Amino acid sequence: MNTFIRTLSFALCSALLLAACGPSDEDKQKAAEAAAQAAANAPVPLPAPGADDAAWQKYLVSVVTRNMQGVKTNHPFMYYVPAGDTQAAQDARKSQLDNVGTTVARGVLPGNMLAFGGPDSKATADLIVTAFAGSADKSMPGANDGSFKDVVVLFAGASADQQRVRDALAKSGAELRFVEMK
Repeated sequence: MNTFIRTLSFALCSALLLAACGPSDEDKQKAAEAAAQAAANAPVPLPAPGADDAAWQKYLVSVVTRNMQGVKTNHPFMYYVPAGDTQAAQDARKSQLDNVGTTVARGVLPGNMLAFGGPDSKATADLIVTAFAGSADKSMPGANDGSFKDVVVLFAGASADQQRVRDALAKSGAELRFVEMK
């Protein structure tokens, strides 16, 4: 009988100790509130607009705003790359490439972001690749090794273009943030 009482006492004490080790109701409530807050703050995927330039520029601003974590400046470099085969679209892409190429050649301070997007993912990726890798005729030098360390490059495009953009950025040391267009 004595052994039975000791075993029962030991089991009861063990059960009480295990119950005391678990999270309190207050801790459970705090965890539930934190999870609800995190879910409310989670980014909701934005559908990419069609070919409307004004809508695309707003979309790009929204994508950049959602991906600013770790960026130390409030003024990222945003580049909208227009689509189309018209002469005006080609001229706009050439002008944008010249602008980006100059920025890449001179470098960007750590903590900044360069963001690229447009309705034609391939055209956007081509612009990034040419600006960072340099042009074949060397008229655009490209990025120097390690010159974009601690700089974020955001690319809003198709997943098919992601790897070649990543490869073009590799030697520069830039961090690629990819946002898939949906």
